[in-house]
Amino acid sequence: MASGNESIPIDDDYADGSDDSVSNLSIASTIYQYRLENGRRYHAYRDGQYWAPNDQQARSSEMVSHHAFLITLNDKLLLAPVRNPRRALDVGCGIGTWTLDFAEAYPNTAVVGTDLSPIQPETIPPNLHFEIDDCCSDWVYPRDHFDYIHVRQLYGSVADWPKFYRECYDHLAPGGYIEQAEVNPAPKSDDGSIARGDPFDECGKLAVHAGNAFGKSLMVEEFMHEEIVRAGFADVVRVRFKWPIGGWSNDPRLKELGKWVLVHWNEGLEGWVLRFFTKHMGWTFEGVKQWNADMRRVLKDRKYHAYQDVSIVYARKPL
Repeated sequence: MASGNESIPIDDDYADGSDDSVSNLSIASTIYQYRLENGRRYHAYRDGQYWAPNDQQARSSEMVSHHAFLITLNDKLLLAPVRNPRRALDVGCGIGTWTLDFAEAYPNTAVVGTDLSPIQPETIPPNLHFEIDDCCSDWVYPRDHFDYIHVRQLYGSVADWPKFYRECYDHLAPGGYIEQAEVNPAPKSDDGSIARGDPFDECGKLAVHAGNAFGKSLMVEEFMHEEIVRAGFADVVRVRFKWPIGGWSNDPRLKELGKWVLVHWNEGLEGWVLRFFTKHMGWTFEGVKQWNADMRRVLKDRKYHAYQDVSIVYARKPL
């Protein structure tokens, strides 16, 4: 899997239309509370504190993202050297797919998954418990309680990251690990196929502006390593990957990954931007729909060899 500054090898046959599509995925969860906005469904608890819908389409996109992470990590759920943790916390667990997989892999661990939306499965192993909670509020768990805290794709969800990491630090047991995985929403290219002013370039700039307008940055992938170090954690490790958008790489695993990332974009794009653009940037609903349609056409344009930076940072609380 490409990481660091390595360029992604390009499949010269990609432009001939031979890229196979991946079927869209859907999942079913019970929705207990929600509100409708511009035809999409959102959480009701702490209404407005999170930007993404919690409807079927959004949950399908999250499932695709989970699969992309599994490809990236060779079917591993985590990178931190965790051994038989007593208690684990998954912050912002979403539909709970990672949380469920982790609980099944560690049956002797008491696992808690938290989120603003009650969209997790009802059938779960006995060592797993889901809670509706806002990770930006003061945490109510005992100090030094967890041996492992997992965070994934919490971009645009936290206004005060230093406070968040202090909470993680205070509630980890000495020797316990925090692990955070984040995707950078600003697409890049190594071969110059994304030039200044291109739609992918503008998409990245809009992501920065949207997070700033919302008051919760979407660019946490760029600064989380520094903040975790500043919070006092030890043995901080950052591992970087590249997610191609589309099957343009000639590396077989990156080609497969890119196809799933492309599905992730097609499934998720509207939900990623709709609330940001209409409520915080002054766009009309019709304007967002047109922009989304234009971006979908760009996603089909094989001249772009776009990818996203993905970082996983894990660190230990000192003994």
